Amino acid sequence: MTRTSLRSLFACLLLPAFLAGCGWFGDKLDLQKNWTVEQFYKNARDELESGNFAGAIKLYEALEARYPFGRYTQQAQLDIAYANYKDNETAAAVSAADRFMKLHPNHPNLDYALYIKGLAYFKPDLGLFGQVLNLDPAERDPKALRDSFDVFKELVTRFPDSVYADDTRGRMVYLVNTLAKHDLAVARYYFSRGGYLAAVNRAQYVITRYPQAPLAEEALTISVESYEKLGMKDLADASRRVLQANFPNNAMVSASGRATKPWWKLW
Repeated sequence: MTRTSLRSLFACLLLPAFLAGCGWFGDKLDLQKNWTVEQFYKNARDELESGNFAGAIKLYEALEARYPFGRYTQQAQLDIAYANYKDNETAAAVSAADRFMKLHPNHPNLDYALYIKGLAYFKPDLGLFGQVLNLDPAERDPKALRDSFDVFKELVTRFPDSVYADDTRGRMVYLVNTLAKHDLAVARYYFSRGGYLAAVNRAQYVITRYPQAPLAEEALTISVESYEKLGMKDLADASRRVLQANFPNNAMVSASGRATKPWWKLW
C-alpha cells in the first residue's frame, strides 16, 4: 500500500470521530443558546463551586454577553472577580472588582467588591516556594501588601459596619506589622552600610505610617543613632525624648535620657 493510500485510509478512520466531536461541541453550543439567565448562572455557579474557575468565568462572561442587565449579571460580575482571585489571577481579579465598582457605584455589595480586591493583593504565604524556603513575607516586594492595606483601609472607612469589616481589620493588623518589619529591615541595611540619612528616613517612615506597630520602638532607636552619626544633635535629642516618652523602659535610655549603648547591641 502506498503512502498516499495510507494517508487516505487514516483520514477516513479519523473523519467520523472528528465529525462526532464537532457534533458534540455544536450540541453544547446549541444547548446554551436556549439557556435562560437562571440556567447560565446555575451552571456557572456549579463550575465555581467545583473548583473549575476558568470554566466558571467563561460561563459568567457568556451570561453577561447574552443578558447585559439585571441582578444575575451584576452577581456574575462579582463572581468573576472572586473566581479570578481563587485562581490566583491577581490582575484579573482586581480589574473585575474595579469594573464592578465603576459600573455600579451605589450597589449594596460594594463592600464585597472591595473585600475581594483587597484579598487579591493579600498573599501572606508567598506560595509553594515561600513555604519550602521558609521565606518571610516582609522580605519580598511590599507593593502588593501596601495595595492590600490601602484597599482594606478604604473598606473599613467607607463601610465600618460591613460583615467583612472585622476580618478586614484583622488582616490590616497583619499587614501593618509585616510592612513595618520590611521597612525596618531596609533601615537596618542602610545603617549597617553607613547610609545614615537613608536609614533615618526609612525609620521615620515606620514611625509615622505604622505608629502602633511593635517595631516602632526599634525604629526610634535607629533614628537616634542615625542622627548622632550624622552629627545632628538636636534631632537626635528630640528623637530620644520621643523614645523615652513612649518607651520609658527602653534599655537604650538611661535615667538622664542619654543612650546607654547602641541599639544594635540590645538584641
